[in-house]
Amino acid sequence: MAKEKTLYACTECGGSSPKWQGKCPHCGSWNTLIEGVAEAGGGGRNRFASLAPASEVAVLADIEAAEVARTPTGIGELDRVLGGGIVEGGVVLIGGDPGIGKSTLLLQALDGLQRTGVPTLYVTGEESGAQVALRSRRLGLEQSQVKVLAEIQLEKIQATIAAQQPAVAVIDSIQTVYSDQLTSAPGSVAQVRECAAHLTRAAKSGGTTVVLVGHVTKEGALAGPRVLEHMVDTVLYFEGDTHSSFRLVRAIKNRFGAVNEIGVFAMTEKGLKGVANPSAIFLSQHSEPVPGSCVLVTLEGTRPMLVEIQALVDSGGPSPRRLSVGLERDRLAMLLAVLHRHAGVACMDQDVFVNAVGGVRISEPAADLAAMLAITSSLRGRALPKGFIAFGEVGLAGEVRPAPRGQERLREAAKLGFSIAVVPKANAPRGKAREFEGLTIHPVERIEEALEVVRGLA
Repeated sequence: MAKEKTLYACTECGGSSPKWQGKCPHCGSWNTLIEGVAEAGGGGRNRFASLAPASEVAVLADIEAAEVARTPTGIGELDRVLGGGIVEGGVVLIGGDPGIGKSTLLLQALDGLQRTGVPTLYVTGEESGAQVALRSRRLGLEQSQVKVLAEIQLEKIQATIAAQQPAVAVIDSIQTVYSDQLTSAPGSVAQVRECAAHLTRAAKSGGTTVVLVGHVTKEGALAGPRVLEHMVDTVLYFEGDTHSSFRLVRAIKNRFGAVNEIGVFAMTEKGLKGVANPSAIFLSQHSEPVPGSCVLVTLEGTRPMLVEIQALVDSGGPSPRRLSVGLERDRLAMLLAVLHRHAGVACMDQDVFVNAVGGVRISEPAADLAAMLAITSSLRGRALPKGFIAFGEVGLAGEVRPAPRGQERLREAAKLGFSIAVVPKANAPRGKAREFEGLTIHPVERIEEALEVVRGLA
């Protein structure tokens, strides 16, 4: 097959050039020319024509819509993140740091699907077939019938998918795949974008679920163009320290389920195992309460989890430090200012360190109240009572705002045996409910009121 012509398009103005140049000849921008395939002539058929079938204008209410059928992978935590299982013709992009467990999890998922009669294909561009077989034996996947293809040429991968007709195909990884239509090296922006577009077309037209493994940059973002995230149906991120045995898989985008849903895994000798009670990971095992520790009920997707927030306030020098791990650093500075202005707790000459135990990242503002109580506890050297939890957003005026789905948070705390809760007044349950028995709830409206409640408990 004849090789298609390539041209270089400017990402700023859209102008094209037959060869690469450092400076765009049209708008004068530097380093903006990206290689791409030249468009075919007017009489030719576009290679993406199958993605645009002809359709008539229809009224939204008249369109028939059915629930999307899902196939469980057999790994409960992965199914939770995906929204219940894989979807026919869906495209999933999964990224994470090297060695965090992407290939391990996907190989386990393919083996589980294959054992239920679902045809699968594992395309590896980073390993040989023998290396994949060795890994499967280490994971205890004896007599696995998963089909493996060691290939990086896009056209051969497409031909294999068309011939084998697998229900699920894993491409590990998209950065190693190249197309003959482009002259650039595998992993370049043009190759990644073109190969992902062709694989997406194959998934939508053939009904095969395609899982793309993506590399990440030093900053933790998916390498390559951001258009990859817009092109696929689901984007999953692996989180967690490679030196820790626990991993989090978070859904950043999902057209078939909830976003920000997480799955919690433990890395064992036999691969990744789902964790049924993730709250146990993020709670440290203190025999007695210690100063600077407060338990927060956070919400990750649809799952309430208990996380311990630890704070250390120490005497600082002329330039006190503000450091947070797992929480937003700018928000920490704001909370310290609110503490000083509205509660009279001054940390101007103190170093303040805040940490979310277990390596979890908390982005919701409902962690404000727990962080402020932990800071005050460390500063005063007084521990919070045993079985104490708190959650709520704190505003700049010192008010404690409600957190979404507060009843579920309280229910989770009561189920795990916590006995004292300081929560926003709007989240306090009305009347006495059996599900909150044993949990004494103190509703508060302002931060100074919360500190007064804590002093009374101590």
